[in-house]
Amino acid sequence: MQRVPSIQAPSPAPLGASGYKVDISRGDRIERVSSEWFSRPADERFLSLADLHRSVKARADRSTARTLETRAVRVEAARDDAERLSLILPGDAEPVAPTHWSFGQLCSLVGAPSGYLRQLPASLAGINLQYGLAEHRSELVKTYTTAAGRTELRAVTGPDYGRIHDHELVEAIMRLAGNGIGDTRWKVPGVLDWSTMTHNPRVDVTRDTTTLYASDRDVFVFLCDDLNPIEAGRLPNGDPDLYFRGLYAWNSEVGSRTLGIASFYLRAVCANRNLWGTEQFEEITIRHTKYAASRFAQEARPALEKFADSSASSFVSGIRGARAKVVARSDEDRTEFLRKRGFSKGDTAKIIDAVLVEEGHPPSSIFDFVQGITAHARGEARQDARLEVELKAKRLMDQVA
Repeated sequence: MQRVPSIQAPSPAPLGASGYKVDISRGDRIERVSSEWFSRPADERFLSLADLHRSVKARADRSTARTLETRAVRVEAARDDAERLSLILPGDAEPVAPTHWSFGQLCSLVGAPSGYLRQLPASLAGINLQYGLAEHRSELVKTYTTAAGRTELRAVTGPDYGRIHDHELVEAIMRLAGNGIGDTRWKVPGVLDWSTMTHNPRVDVTRDTTTLYASDRDVFVFLCDDLNPIEAGRLPNGDPDLYFRGLYAWNSEVGSRTLGIASFYLRAVCANRNLWGTEQFEEITIRHTKYAASRFAQEARPALEKFADSSASSFVSGIRGARAKVVARSDEDRTEFLRKRGFSKGDTAKIIDAVLVEEGHPPSSIFDFVQGITAHARGEARQDARLEVELKAKRLMDQVA
């Protein structure tokens, strides 16, 4: 494996015996990492970025991409199992076996219903697919096969599919995080202790705690700089309001998802990998179109490095500016402020009450209203409604950024 240079971290900030005291009642809760954590079996969990990279790089090295004429592809029942399909690709003596994922892609390309074809005997499904390939108007497809014992068809896409390999994303992350287990400031995160409301960053990386994942069709990585907290003001009780940097990234070289990178500030990560108290969530995605590889090099990788190495001063000054900007001094001012921003009479009352509970005083500053709005958003059952409310809070913060 090619050695990937890493950026060394400064010495970590002093750490209390039980971790850092945090207030997760503020900001947003993000469940994306938790959903990955819940769904990944043991063989998709890795204990270091080096192990993850070794796995995804090895499968890419065994894989071959080719652009073929659809009319030249033959579909037949497998020679060793009449209930399974095989594809004979031009120039190959041996058949290739489609995976569950690539079979669905192939059906989609030729306009065939994959769910229906999966229920048919292999011979009948093959006849339908063969007809679809013969009549395919685009005339060309790009196949991605892997030789591991017998050859598998990992993906079949349109000819202009722009593949970004999973190992390329992992390599970009390794430049920032080294092995991802503490050799730089970026690492697999620690765990929130609910009994003391402290985030402990020093937790062993195990199959249960890791946030480094890869399956046969994708890769997902979540890392946190939780040994170097950022203080952005004080809580109502006088304690520091602490944040950590966080980022996660994902990709699928076989086309099951886009490439994406999300960066944010957060206050804690619990044992099931929910992100608590997040602020300033930013996300970029790159579809696997013709110029995807160049966009990754020109946009995604520099954005990742910029966030990892940039100063948090703008974030801190934004929080302090929001605390300092008073926009309401009376009950009438508070109601008018929220109603002008599209909140109903009922929602306005809930937001004001949320600030009274969480901050201990009625809202007066931009920061107070943002906290109340995000608290109100957490109570929205529908995701689209929650996102709409959170967007209003973000717009308020942008006024003082």
